[in-house]
Amino acid sequence: MSLEVKALDIPDVKLITVKKFGDHRGFFSETYNAQSFAEAGINLQFVQDNHSRSMEKGTVRGLHFQGHPYAQDKLVRVVRGRILDVAVDLRKSSPTFGKWIAAEISADLWNQILVPVGFGHGICTLESDTEIIYKVTNVYSPKHDFGLLWNDPDLNIAWPSCVNVDCLSEKDKKQPRFRDLQTFFD
Repeated sequence: MSLEVKALDIPDVKLITVKKFGDHRGFFSETYNAQSFAEAGINLQFVQDNHSRSMEKGTVRGLHFQGHPYAQDKLVRVVRGRILDVAVDLRKSSPTFGKWIAAEISADLWNQILVPVGFGHGICTLESDTEIIYKVTNVYSPKHDFGLLWNDPDLNIAWPSCVNVDCLSEKDKKQPRFRDLQTFFD
């Protein structure tokens, strides 16, 4: 497996691109290989795959995270459409605490993003009928499921102009602001 790993402006968040081999039939791609990822310095044990479909362009999901002992690293890829993927650093001792990073992830670019434990995570679909598949390093735990207000003015996330607030879940509309969030990750 051949992969390229690029650290983003918050270096613990990584943009990953894997090879795609195409011919007249279509394509083949090895999207995850534990050995190749380990050789690239990513030694994670994924335990669950999630698949999300958003019908409307501008759908925002997030900003979500799980607290310890069920905190999760996430490896996110898009199999149809495109998203703006956003990660907010919630690690109190980090030099980038309270900062955010965003990257476009798409089926056309065939890239992935690794969002480590300690980050709030959200997406905005940039096309209708977008599908996302993501691996996580811990199982879902409703008791440890938390969030952060997606449009918190203190974070000032540069969401795309296509955001459709009618597509927000009731849960995401009521998440706490960053300044009111308890410390989850020291």
